[in-house]
Amino acid sequence: MLPIERQQQILTWLQQEGSLKVSEISNRLDVSEMTVYRDLKPLLERGEVEKTSKGISLGQQTTAPTINACTYCHKTDRTRHSVQLITKHQTVENTCCPHCGLLRYEDIKEEVSQILCSDFLQDTTISAKMATFLLKPNINLNCCHPQVIAFGSLKQAQQFQKGFGGELYSFTEAIDAIENEMNHTCNCK
Repeated sequence: MLPIERQQQILTWLQQEGSLKVSEISNRLDVSEMTVYRDLKPLLERGEVEKTSKGISLGQQTTAPTINACTYCHKTDRTRHSVQLITKHQTVENTCCPHCGLLRYEDIKEEVSQILCSDFLQDTTISAKMATFLLKPNINLNCCHPQVIAFGSLKQAQQFQKGFGGELYSFTEAIDAIENEMNHTCNCK
């Protein structure tokens, strides 16, 4: 797990639980306490977390809507389908789905160092640039249109496509296909 991913996980736990001890974070992430302190340092400097008598808690500047809102369409961030864009300045943007993630990437691609998404079937984190995307499947995900699903395996994407239809694309092809489908007008905002 990358440091930025651990930091995001720490923020998620703090939002859910209020506060955590460094030793608890270390155990959950299966890393040393020194690694946790290194991960916490930028969060402390930005005021996202603060030291308390109980350990670490969310800072005054961090609010729940910032963590759980899509930076593209402002809908609630759906963690199963969400996409994370990590900038060169180590900030993280979350989008509710691959549709918004790919469009947001296109808007700020010069600033993005990494884009991560979840494999739809395996629910594992994968690089979006290496993923296969299924556009317009015949399934209702209650999210932005055209609907987009990410797969880590081309074979699994093809098998899913046989049952639910849609069109398969690589990362860059998917961005172009979404923009063409929408005629440069987002149907999610």
